[in-house]
Amino acid sequence: MIDETHVAELLAAPDDDAALILLEGRAQVVDAASLAGEDCAGAAVLLTRAELAERLGTATPAEHEVRLLARTLGDTAGKLGA
Repeated sequence: MIDETHVAELLAAPDDDAALILLEGRAQVVDAASLAGEDCAGAAVLLTRAELAERLGTATPAEHEVRLLARTLGDTAGKLGA
């Protein structure tokens, strides 16, 4: 459900308010404007780009950190039943 590409895409987003969301069982990265729109109604926000960079302590983490975080996020989403 959530993999390294989602985490890398969020890190590469130009806007700190971009978010990794779960919508209808699918993970995706959206910008703040899209998140506020009708297409994202009911989405669960996992974290924003700013939160991700703060959590990792850098905007350019090592591959193993990205992999580990993706696995953790995927486990969390699975436990939520998403």
